Amino acid sequence: MSESVFVPAGGRFLPTEHARGPWDPRALHGGAPAALITAAFERVQPGAELRIARLGFEFLRPIPLAPLKLSTRIVRPGRRVQELAAELSVLVDDPRATAGGPDDGAGAEQVVCRASAVRVRAVPAEVPEIADAQPADRVTPASMGAPADATPVRFTLEGSSEDPSFAGSAMEMRWLEESWKPGPGRVWMRLRPTLVAGEAPTPLARLAASADFGNGVSAALPFERFLFINADLTIHLQRSRAASGSAWTRARCWHRAAPAWPRACSTTSTGPSGGRFRRSSSSRADRRRARSGGRARHAPGGPAPGGPTPRPPRRALSARPRRRAPRRSPRACPR
Repeated sequence: MSESVFVPAGGRFLPTEHARGPWDPRALHGGAPAALITAAFERVQPGAELRIARLGFEFLRPIPLAPLKLSTRIVRPGRRVQELAAELSVLVDDPRATAGGPDDGAGAEQVVCRASAVRVRAVPAEVPEIADAQPADRVTPASMGAPADATPVRFTLEGSSEDPSFAGSAMEMRWLEESWKPGPGRVWMRLRPTLVAGEAPTPLARLAASADFGNGVSAALPFERFLFINADLTIHLQRSRAASGSAWTRARCWHRAAPAWPRACSTTSTGPSGGRFRRSSSSRADRRRARSGGRARHAPGGPAPGGPTPRPPRRALSARPRRRAPRRSPRACPR
């Protein structure tokens, strides 16, 4: 098994099983392409010395486990502010691209993800510093504890809990609360393998890899009955991820909902020292599963005690034709 999430292959990036998502075994987790694109944004010249202040990702359709073409460009050049754009595309005639939408013609490239970034010049030293007004929901070291104090938990696909996936094998997750309990969650995360074979992941790429877990960490609906897939992802950066000196990211995730409106989830992330360096949000597409059963998150060794019990299979209908009652003829009317 590869020890990276992506492998370079002929000018494209081939996802490994470490990139697999929880909803469809043929599609990627959103954190994998987000990290890949983020690392590409950091290399765009000129202007690599500018700070990335915002990242945005639009998941246009499920991203398949197929060779992906990544292209980047500068939309708005400048010495103080820049806007970047990127696209991930896949060959439509690739048999592995079946997780996408309808075919658009053999040999055509189908865009599966669009992304943008805003880079801003660092604040000059002569500009006075502004006190960081912390909100009430701030994640503090005291409220999170240490990774060693948390419980290892992994998201699993249907089948063995040892199946590789982005959440199960690429991302190490340690929970400070009951992982099967619906509602807001607090979790430590870090990327285990390298992002691209032969390259060390940057701190910002590690951060982007953990940003797409808000909908799962703060799940308010049962995994075995509903799908709630992120349609987009927005990340606002507030300080350097490298300043923490640790690969661990701790996050507090929660969801926001209103009747009949698309749900949204938010994540506040900090480093081990407690300084907040990211706030991310995403819009969800919720729907009921087509069949009962499904994927669930649980600690190693089996389903968590007290967790949801899969619905038993429905009894098969009899193959014998149903007998109909004989049709009565109407009475003759007397003359």
